[in-house]
Amino acid sequence: MGLRKGDCLIIVDMQNDFMPSGALPVPDSDKIIPILNSCIEVFRKKSLPIFASRDWHPPNHCSFKENGGTWPRHCVQGTKGADFADGLILPEDVIVISKATDPEKEAYSALKDTNLSEILRQKGIKRCFVGGVATEYCVFNTVMDLLSLGYEVYLISDAIKPVNFEDGKRAIDEMKKKGARIINSGEIA
Repeated sequence: MGLRKGDCLIIVDMQNDFMPSGALPVPDSDKIIPILNSCIEVFRKKSLPIFASRDWHPPNHCSFKENGGTWPRHCVQGTKGADFADGLILPEDVIVISKATDPEKEAYSALKDTNLSEILRQKGIKRCFVGGVATEYCVFNTVMDLLSLGYEVYLISDAIKPVNFEDGKRAIDEMKKKGARIINSGEIA
């Protein structure tokens, strides 16, 4: 899988609150940090764009249980929990995409109410390589939105982790059915 101009790497929500000791832990999410770092290095060496999405919730976000939502309070703007995961080595020129910033709106996809789609167009991106957490939530929604916009999407299977194994497996099957290609990080060169 030779990388070329028009390719990008999208790292989804690798934040402290989604690590095993975080407020909303994704099991074994820390185990994919070295794999993502390897992918980052390959894209960096080829001067290809790297994006990192993050939940960037205001303190009164609608997704929090205390506000009638589903989730415990997590990834609140400016907190340690919202920081990118310890050990994730993002390059200086990483393009950070902050999502779910509106207190009244949930946003699982890195494209929902962000400028990611516009930046991808401006940069002439054709193929998106995606890793991060959680497989059945933010990774799934990001991949589905990218596919609906006509991008070729490569899901890096050893660089994602689900909250629930069975739900993650179903999400991967659905992404594949819609056209995502499932690859291993070792195939990226």
